[in-house]
Amino acid sequence: MNDTDNQRVALVTGGSRGIGRACCLELAARGMAVAVHYRTQAEAAQAVADEIIASGGRAAIFQGDLSSPDVPGQLVQAVIERFGRVDVLVNNAGDMASSTVMALTDSLLDEALALHLGAAFRCSRACLPGMVERGWGRIINMTSQAAYTGSANNAHYAAAKAGLAGLTYSLTKEVAAAGVTVNMVAPGRILTDMIIGHLEKRQEEWLKQTPIRRFGRPEEVAAVVGFLASDAASYVTGATIHVNGGQLMG
Repeated sequence: MNDTDNQRVALVTGGSRGIGRACCLELAARGMAVAVHYRTQAEAAQAVADEIIASGGRAAIFQGDLSSPDVPGQLVQAVIERFGRVDVLVNNAGDMASSTVMALTDSLLDEALALHLGAAFRCSRACLPGMVERGWGRIINMTSQAAYTGSANNAHYAAAKAGLAGLTYSLTKEVAAAGVTVNMVAPGRILTDMIIGHLEKRQEEWLKQTPIRRFGRPEEVAAVVGFLASDAASYVTGATIHVNGGQLMG
């Protein structure tokens, strides 16, 4: 038997940049083969995979627009065909296009729900049979502080992220006895492209709201994901871990 036959495989959606990239590198450092999903950033995704391979790991990139209902299942199947299994699923893919509720179009609302909630549901559904059969699995849903505090001009995003709580808790009750854990990670203001683009206008305001008085790094979120994906987290399920420098408590 090849040593890679028993190597755990992680699929990270939106793995080409930001928090997703950091999660790919963290899980690879923990000895997993990594499927790096991307939508449009092929070069960035390949750079992540190349970095993992250069460090002696296994990785491959997989393209797909997860807002399309058929794509999540196709993505998971492609990863299984390439690596033989999916043991860890990190539902991280996301985007944010701002709009007030009064100006919000149906299409923008539908896109937010499809990408942040629908894709997580469909990817999980596709991965679960193998996880349950093997008696081990990890599903980690990337939510947001916006799900708990609200976000003016981003109600569609916050609502979709809040929906991950219902999915996470329900899946926990369905599959915990089979050895599959399902958890959420809720980042605060992390230095990614999404935040950096707004820093010029809101940096001082946001820092005042953060007791640690700095923004987070993608690697700090990835470290939590790495723990939840490990055997050490075998008794942690249905949980939400906030990574926000103390901005949201209680």
